[in-house]
Parts: sequence; C-alpha cells; structure tokens
Amino acid sequence: MSLETTSSIPFSRTIFRSDATQKILAFAGLIVLFVVFSLASPNFLTFNNIVGILLATAVNGLLALGVTYIIITGGIDLSVGTVMTLSAVMTGVAIVMWGLPIPIGVLVGIGTGALAGLVNGLTISKMKVPPFIATLGVMMMAKGLALVISGARPIYFNDAPAFREIAMGSLVGMIVPDYKIPNAVLVLFGAAIIAHLILTKTVMGRYNLAIGSNEEATRLSGVNVDRWKTAIYALGGAFSGIGGVIMAARLNSAQPALGAGYELDAIAAVVIGGTSLSGGEGTILGTIIGAFIISVLTNGLRILSVPQEWQMVITGAIVILAVYADIIRRRQK
Repeated sequence: MSLETTSSIPFSRTIFRSDATQKILAFAGLIVLFVVFSLASPNFLTFNNIVGILLATAVNGLLALGVTYIIITGGIDLSVGTVMTLSAVMTGVAIVMWGLPIPIGVLVGIGTGALAGLVNGLTISKMKVPPFIATLGVMMMAKGLALVISGARPIYFNDAPAFREIAMGSLVGMIVPDYKIPNAVLVLFGAAIIAHLILTKTVMGRYNLAIGSNEEATRLSGVNVDRWKTAIYALGGAFSGIGGVIMAARLNSAQPALGAGYELDAIAAVVIGGTSLSGGEGTILGTIIGAFIISVLTNGLRILSVPQEWQMVITGAIVILAVYADIIRRRQK
C-alpha cells in the first residue's frame, strides 16, 4: 500500500476498526464521566455515592448480561424488564405465600425468568415470529401475569428478614467494616464472570457468536440453530430472573408495577459496551462498562439537578453515537 493510499484512510477507520479499541474508548468515556462529575460536584466522589452507583448498576447490569447473548445472535429482547418483575413476584409468592425456604424461593424466581426466556426462544425459533414482536408479546404477558398473581399489590418480605441480606447485606463489610459494599454488587460481578466464561469457553458461547455472524452458514454446518437459539434466550431469561431476585431483596418487596423501561437501559448498556446490533460481536466486559456508564451518567446528572427529561435526551444521544460507531466499524470490515 502506498503512502498516499495509507494517508487517505479515514480517521474513523483507525479509531473504530477493532473491538478492543471500542472497549478502550468506552472505558475512557467512563473515566471522563467520573472526572467531569467529580470536578462539578464535591458530593459525587464520596463513598456513599459510589456505593449508590454500584447498587444502581447491579440490577441493570444483570439484565444487560442476558441481553448481551441475545443481541449477539442478531436478536433483541424487550421483555427483560417485566420478566424481572414477574420473577420478583414469583419469588415473593414462593417465600411469603407458600412458605418455602429462601433458597428455594430464589430458585423459583430464577426459574421463572428462564421459563419466560424459553417461551421467547421457542416463539422465535419454532414459530418464526420476529424477535421484536415475540419479546414484545412476552413483555406484555409478563406484566399482566405479575399484576394478576400479586393481586396488583406489593408482596413484602417482612417475615423473611434474611432475604434482604441477599442484596443489602455486606460480606465485604464483615471483613472490612469501613467498606460495606452491598452483596448485590458481588452478585453482579460473580454473574459477569460466569457469563464471560460461558461466552468464551463453552460450546454455547461459540455457537452464539456463530449464529450472530452467519445463521444460515451455521445451520448448513450441521448445528441445530433453533435449539441453541432457544437455549440462549432461556439463558438470557435466567439473568433477568436473577435481576428480579436482587431487585426484590433490595426493596424488601416484590413490586408488580415495576419493570417498565428497564429493558431500554439494559439494551443501551449492551450497545454502549460495543455489542453490535447486527450480531456476531460482543463481550461481557464491554457490557459491564456500558452498564456503569449508564449509572454514572444518571447519577451525575441527578446530583447536578439536571431534569430527568434532559437525562433521557442525553442518554439517547449517547446510544445513537454508540450505534453509529458500530456502523462505521462494520463498514471498514
């Protein structure tokens, strides 16, 4: 390649040409947000506020982990917010109404999320309903079921005080009393490690990336695409179930009207973290960075008393820029 040809390569190509570079840019953006908000307000970089950011990221991060797998396949899941709510309600029903032990109740909540994801997967893979429509339908069903099962009333865990410790207790605080980091944060990082291992070290992870890269070629190579796609949606639902358990433990109640809008934050975190909406590319690390960017941005703007309407505008603009960066990167390939 001549010097003249080399010099004519657009600057955007050198910036967005690799996944690693995009993750570095996302992490750099997170650092910039920390610096800007720290300089703008002395209340931002305090221990209590940082813990608040970590706690806010826990639920959205868990939802985003599941969405990552689904977007890598080239699909979408609009149901994660209401599935989270339904999982929280079923956890409350199992522990409070049925009197089951807390560990069994937690499994009921996670299983509810996995079942909803399984319905999504079967609808998409077997009935050939587009992911947008299929998950929109499950979103509405989950919302309705949460209200019907709970009687449209919150379910409180007052008779099971140990349940709240799942999210708001602090194993770290027991070791280092001055740093009481909620257990919900540990659950997020533990789930992220497991999600990373599944994506990078298992057959499911390899097929996940292959389906998103070229579904027809993967099918022709002998892979049962429908079965694996169904399993991937069920796995994404299981992460929503974990999110529901953590949300219920954090609030010490299952709120049946909660959940709307959480899917947008989860999808935004995944996209900002570098997962391509076209499928075939994505990392768990990028998703975690994206989730923290959403939380830091929301927290910082709130501290600066920016109206919520403008917070939504700014977040939306960042999502558009992230998608545009992905489009540029794909064009260069």
